Amino acid sequence: MLQTFNEKNRDLIVNINGRLVHRDEAGISPFDSGVQGGDAVWEGLRLYNGRVFKLHEHLDRLHRSATALSFTEIPSCEKVIEEIKRTLGANKMRDGVHIRLTLTRGVKITSGMDPRLNQSGPTLIVLAEHKAPVYARTGLTLITSKMRRPSPEILDPRIHHANLLNSILAKIEANNAGADDALMLDMNGNIAETNATHIFIVRKGELATSRVISCPEGITRATVIEICATEKIPCAELDLKPDDVYRADEVFCTGTMGELAGVVTIDNKIIGDGKVGVMTRRLSELYAKRTAAEGVQVVL
Repeated sequence: MLQTFNEKNRDLIVNINGRLVHRDEAGISPFDSGVQGGDAVWEGLRLYNGRVFKLHEHLDRLHRSATALSFTEIPSCEKVIEEIKRTLGANKMRDGVHIRLTLTRGVKITSGMDPRLNQSGPTLIVLAEHKAPVYARTGLTLITSKMRRPSPEILDPRIHHANLLNSILAKIEANNAGADDALMLDMNGNIAETNATHIFIVRKGELATSRVISCPEGITRATVIEICATEKIPCAELDLKPDDVYRADEVFCTGTMGELAGVVTIDNKIIGDGKVGVMTRRLSELYAKRTAAEGVQVVL
């Protein structure tokens, strides 16, 4: 499941604090907080036929995360949307696009950890790429990582921060095991999420997903829960153990970059019949109907 280079992205125009430049000419100061300490927050968005799905929900989470980290001069939602529109327009993009928003604390007057060294406001980066959902429709393989998700007392997962080393170490484990991604547990041995997505299980037609204690409040996850409520599909938020996923009829992951993706093996154990399940396919279709009909228009 290694992503490959898309030739359509060779001449991307990227947006750094409102400056539109070719990808090869883009630069971030070595004094920027994102470089110095991963001191940044981020969001992933997806563009469907000129509309960004759940845009305001993503921007609200970006603002909450930046506020929790005491960023100053946080750009308004209107400003961020304006820069998204400018970036998409410069690249003539309309569909099949993933947008990575990064907001760093900004440039420091000298290197160091202290946020008081940041005196010029944050840095906003808008990176839009031609990118289809990244997961194979035939199903994913997972392994359980030795890396644990920290508790909220250590690092509040509601802060959608860009310091992703915990997840990267788990992804390295998955790569070394020949798996697509890694399942990550919290400090109590409950399932948190994978290194990149939230987890749902299906058993006897009912869904369950991990409680958001040691993982972010996922927007695609919330959309699936909304769909279940509309369709009267039972869905509970529970403490899930590894044995719960092993014994599930179906397992699937959710996330903006990959949408819904079925899981066929975990720790070399076959899930259900080893194929993407009926409920996963049904929810994927319902999700696709939403993304085709909803969203904020950013390209005319």
